[in-house]
Amino acid sequence: MRVPRYFVGLMRPGDRNDPLLAQVLPLAVEQETVPGYHDDPVGDLAAMTRHGMLQKYHGRALMVTTGACAVHCRYCFRRHFPYGERSALRQWRAALAAVRDQPGIGELILSGGDPLSLSDALLATLLDEAGQIPQLRRLRIHTRVPVVLPSRVTSRLTRMLSESRLPVVMVIHANHPNEITPELNVAMQRLTTTGTKLLNQSVLLKSVNDSADTLVTLSESLFDIGVLPYYLHLLDAVAGAAHFDVPLKQAEQLLDELRVGLPGYLVPRLVREVSGQPYKVPA
Repeated sequence: MRVPRYFVGLMRPGDRNDPLLAQVLPLAVEQETVPGYHDDPVGDLAAMTRHGMLQKYHGRALMVTTGACAVHCRYCFRRHFPYGERSALRQWRAALAAVRDQPGIGELILSGGDPLSLSDALLATLLDEAGQIPQLRRLRIHTRVPVVLPSRVTSRLTRMLSESRLPVVMVIHANHPNEITPELNVAMQRLTTTGTKLLNQSVLLKSVNDSADTLVTLSESLFDIGVLPYYLHLLDAVAGAAHFDVPLKQAEQLLDELRVGLPGYLVPRLVREVSGQPYKVPA
């Protein structure tokens, strides 16, 4: 179990059904073997290059920067990923050199773990080196850290993002309206001043956000702080997370209710990741 004290402070004391607690609390049910749930549900290992890069989608390369994260979400699709063997952290220069050698790659994605678990110094070096790859048109950062630890968005971090040659897209990961706080708003406004484009992706989780009212409030709250709802993911079938699953028929019904309750630009795309597919599959 790993969770920042800030995020704990957002939970309702004494409420064992708190939706934020549910995302991080280890349960005995995680040890049960469930057919169809396994360690590599989205085919990451088959798509790995020898330098810790993932190449699943045309024109994009994803760097598994680190296995470290500020929070251990119990539904994480990489909860069993062999970071010690496959992370690009110890060979990131070779990984970037491999990107440089592929003129068709226009977008570099930093993922993990969580790339904002890296030090500012290492992130600055990564950004600088990536900016020197001529064919790159943008940089994307996937991170949950601003949601669970907004103070990580420091003046040094925002300065290095604003100085990058590459336009930056940051995809944060908020699942519930209770995660949208004044502190997160401050962090997002700091990022907005750098020109960073802000998107959110959520995972549809049983007993956390599997109601239309919750998802409508989440989308509205995200927009209020300058973040556009982007993806609503069906649960990846990772071993230990089956108790979070929301059936497809229920998810489709929720999506219909969101279309009624929200303007189109605030309705996230309902998707699932299918191993071997060259894009996120609409659900």
